[in-house]
Amino acid sequence: MRAALLHAVGDDKLDIRDDVTLTPVGPTDVRVRIRATGVCHSDLSAMSGVLPQPVPLVPGHEGAGEVVEVGEHVSSVQPGDHVIINWRPSCQACELCLGGQPYLCMKYVIEAFTKGNFRFGGDQTAYGMAGCGTWAEEIVVPWQGAIKIDTDISWEAAALIGCGITTGVGAALNTAKVRPGSTVAVVGCGGVGLSVIQGARVSGARTILAIDPLESKHELAKKVGATHAVTPEQVPEALNELTAGGGFDYGFEVVGKAATIQSAWQVTRAGGEVIVVGAGAVDDMVSISAFSLLFEGKNLLSSLYGEADVRHAFPYFAKLYKAGQLDLESMISARIRLADLNDAVAALKGGEVLRQIVLMD
Repeated sequence: MRAALLHAVGDDKLDIRDDVTLTPVGPTDVRVRIRATGVCHSDLSAMSGVLPQPVPLVPGHEGAGEVVEVGEHVSSVQPGDHVIINWRPSCQACELCLGGQPYLCMKYVIEAFTKGNFRFGGDQTAYGMAGCGTWAEEIVVPWQGAIKIDTDISWEAAALIGCGITTGVGAALNTAKVRPGSTVAVVGCGGVGLSVIQGARVSGARTILAIDPLESKHELAKKVGATHAVTPEQVPEALNELTAGGGFDYGFEVVGKAATIQSAWQVTRAGGEVIVVGAGAVDDMVSISAFSLLFEGKNLLSSLYGEADVRHAFPYFAKLYKAGQLDLESMISARIRLADLNDAVAALKGGEVLRQIVLMD
């Protein structure tokens, strides 16, 4: 089969080849034929080393497809089912899983560094990003990594739900629990940032300020729910106009940089919620004074994968999409083929595109 391969961290080019194979399906595994997969900024982070991953690596973690084969102990799905790939599968048995935080389970995260399900060039092992590797025509994942959805959801929409939508909308609904009538600022208007905006809109926020240096993203931010959009230089004026200088109830950071985390902190009111959604580097340190942490009364929260239990979240977001509550079509910049992935990566580095969706032939 075909797959895009990263041979070394920092490589600029992917090796798109057609001699890739998969390991046999184990008793608790599922083999999925990928139908659509997104090009997400986290994929760039994996390629550059910001998000540590083993190499050689098949990138890609935001995807959807059709079940081809299941292991003998799998009962959750069967061949022919449509599924969304869960890039953070949970064991469903540890204290975190049983305690309601399956998105923090580390079992398969750790396993992804030692178990490579891809083979190329004969018998060389390649790993899948986050244990997935959706930039391939087929993948093998644990059964917890394939969540069944209705067949009337388009492959593109299903793929977006697999990461960007769940991460962003979930941050608003699950982590922040945005209240109706509240005020929200979103720093960073890529695919996940736009999803946060949509989550805030669904929650009933009265004011949603989109903050992004690229004015080309402002109109789309307004289309999916932002009431106002500004560049970082225009924030002080917007802060005064929209909150009388007091700050927003919620400040979402969706970039993954210390500087933008501090920006989100600064635009949030005393006693408000600052939610970090962006995936940053291990050595990018955030500096907030101990005085501010105590006396400003703000809560600094992280939101990993929208704090979602995807068994319920994926079908729920699919229902919101079918009901017209989530605009997924507007978030797709381009529909491309697997052979176009190098161009797609270059375009994403340029910052102008949102979600490019690979549709498999």
